[in-house]
Amino acid sequence: MSLLIAGGGMGGLAAALACSKVGWQPRIFEQAKQFSEVGAGIQLGPNATRILARWGLARALSDVAAFPRQLRVRSARDGAQLGALRLGEAFEERYGAPYATVHRADLQAVLVEAVRAAGIQPRLSCRVIAVKPEPEGVTVEVQDIGPQDGDALMAVKGAALIGADGLWSSVRKHVLDDKPPSPTGHVAYRGVVPQADLPARLRSNDVNVWLGPRMHLVAYPVRGASLLNVVVIVQGQAPGPAEDWDQEAVAAELQRAMGTLCTPLRELVLAMPSWRLWALNDRTPMRSADEMARGRVALLGDAAHPMRPYFAQGAGMAIEDAAELARLLSRANGRAVDVPEALRDYALNRWRRDARVQALSRRNGRIFHSTGLVRWGRDLALRVSGERLLDQPWLYGKTP
Repeated sequence: MSLLIAGGGMGGLAAALACSKVGWQPRIFEQAKQFSEVGAGIQLGPNATRILARWGLARALSDVAAFPRQLRVRSARDGAQLGALRLGEAFEERYGAPYATVHRADLQAVLVEAVRAAGIQPRLSCRVIAVKPEPEGVTVEVQDIGPQDGDALMAVKGAALIGADGLWSSVRKHVLDDKPPSPTGHVAYRGVVPQADLPARLRSNDVNVWLGPRMHLVAYPVRGASLLNVVVIVQGQAPGPAEDWDQEAVAAELQRAMGTLCTPLRELVLAMPSWRLWALNDRTPMRSADEMARGRVALLGDAAHPMRPYFAQGAGMAIEDAAELARLLSRANGRAVDVPEALRDYALNRWRRDARVQALSRRNGRIFHSTGLVRWGRDLALRVSGERLLDQPWLYGKTP
């Protein structure tokens, strides 16, 4: 049973690993020339780390991740703490898996090593340009864009195709005749700095979220807490192409967009050696299972349900998708005729949860960047019921 996967990011690699464990033979096609260090940090809740542990990756994750002790929410203007959530051992005891923060490149490397150990060799510099569903399978036309191949074309057939090729998915265009992603009006700046290069007062082993009018900043440790990952999201437009999520940033423009900040936060922003930026684009939350699977083609992760980064669940939902995809495909038991039904069940089981997280991510963005009475009410609620509001048992507990 050959499973074609477009995209070698978190979702595509997770899907390949999970499906290989239930008897499928995944083939990954990734248009990037190499797996690179580009990218920001990732937060992984117990709903995701529980699945990674089930795949045998707990030790590999612990070697590269950090495990924060708590999540703290602060005011960007005066630095006052608004609320906190205990993570660390308390969180792991509650949910049976830890809360981790990891550099995107490190998690990608863990997954790449795992899929290669499973006998899967991702094919790089390959772009899916055509999808042809057939009664007995699906054929994709792949363009090899490597320097030695001169844009060579090849046709590849499998029992199913998984589009895990991100927000600007080419597979989605062949499955759903819908519009491209829409700009959110927000721009994300990211930077990484060795903690040893920071003054002691700016180092942290916690997740710190700073909320201000029309902006917020998140800082947390990655790479075994040796690095501090910082992401600032402000309202505005990026100067470059919408598809480019690794644009050069000008620090002065970021400082101007952030407005008035408390001293510790201003010092942290100035301490960053450099910044990269990208414009945030997304889609409306899914409305039905038809937006995730049709026939022998299914979408996974950002290709199906891009998430705004206000709920820290983009990678988590892709990992959950991969686990459920493998569970349903395992029922096919080598019968190609059962594959469309398995993909349909996958979409039926996943779309509501994914859509709920999409909607909550949007809502959080409005709350994080609020002004006036909404901001006042937000701060009061966090001071009174911070731990209860910040914890999400329905999300971190047993995945439905």
